[in-house]
Amino acid sequence: MELTSSQVESVVRKVLASMGAAPAASSCASGMAKVAVLTAPKTIEIQEVPIPELGDDDILVKVEGAGVCGTDVHEWKGDPFGMCPVILGHEGTGEVIALGKNIKCDTAGKPLKVGDKIVTSVISCGECHTCRMHPGNTNLCDAQGIFGLMPQSKENPLNGWFATHLLIRAKGATYFQVNGLDVKQRMLLEAACVCVHAVARGQSTGLINFNSKVLVLGCGPIGLLMCSVLRAAGVNHIIAIDGSEKRLDMAKRMGVKTTINFKEVPDAAERVKIVKELSDGQGADFAFQCTGAPAAAASIYDYIRRGGGLCEVGFFVNNGEYSINPHFAMCNKEITIVGSWDYTAEDYPTTMAFLRQAKEMNIPIEELITHSFPLEKLNEAMEVNVSQAGIKICYLPD
Repeated sequence: MELTSSQVESVVRKVLASMGAAPAASSCASGMAKVAVLTAPKTIEIQEVPIPELGDDDILVKVEGAGVCGTDVHEWKGDPFGMCPVILGHEGTGEVIALGKNIKCDTAGKPLKVGDKIVTSVISCGECHTCRMHPGNTNLCDAQGIFGLMPQSKENPLNGWFATHLLIRAKGATYFQVNGLDVKQRMLLEAACVCVHAVARGQSTGLINFNSKVLVLGCGPIGLLMCSVLRAAGVNHIIAIDGSEKRLDMAKRMGVKTTINFKEVPDAAERVKIVKELSDGQGADFAFQCTGAPAAAASIYDYIRRGGGLCEVGFFVNNGEYSINPHFAMCNKEITIVGSWDYTAEDYPTTMAFLRQAKEMNIPIEELITHSFPLEKLNEAMEVNVSQAGIKICYLPD
């Protein structure tokens, strides 16, 4: 039986690891890597770049997969963040193949060695007001970075997950060893972390408990993961609204009790009536707005009971504005509103626990991944995402 060079490399690493040794960083950090570079709107080009020599604080990762996020698609469509050229992909995971001599453990203090599986989290500057005065809110760092959402640089030509290799080289970088999770769970971890953080924001209002009727508006990947996190957290009656029967069927598999298809119930007042009938004539106790559509965001207040709450999750990019009457939407109802912005590094261990809990509860979140594409077909992956032909799209190396 003939082995590929990649298979030989993997065998050597495992043997060395079992002997308590690790290959030197310089020997592993040689050769070329392939990267998918967004060079212009709707133009991803495959390039080869040299793998740099590792520094003492660097980690080299062989990429095993990465989810395609809606933020990736927005950047691909028109470069709204002005990042081009950029290697996208921030929902990634892979295997550590080389470590700088100063790297002994991950951000949570777990030992880290060659052969371990790894994911990355936020990069905080450590110097802005938020980092200095509110270190628990690293998601609000004025100069926050995330691998896969940074312009390509000469200092680190491997800073996005849409590549064969990722180089963790950044002051303030956070990363976690995730050996206990399979590759699908690892690719979903970052998106699930968005939802774990949002649910924690919702729970901070004191309005979410076992008895709550919770509404999720929008059943894209984030909305569906939101449903699964809520169910794993003990919410027994989740109501989901979307226009795709396929996604609403998946919502039921994620733990949703009641679904409403707005295409089948096009009258907004009728949809509000249905939600009220499901909640003793009052309306939802709490709602999560998971779409990026201003019109949908404007409508969600009507579903919420007086004294209820809302978490806005859907606008990770500027999709425009909407108008409401604050008297009727907020003040008269005394609604408690929280926003949610990505996640902190501290949310990652909680999200790993959620993934294990979901598996124990037979919530099939891995089935959210419906399509996978190799590096050379990432333009096609973006098109499939835009068309909503699937649910969660991902990049998997050949």
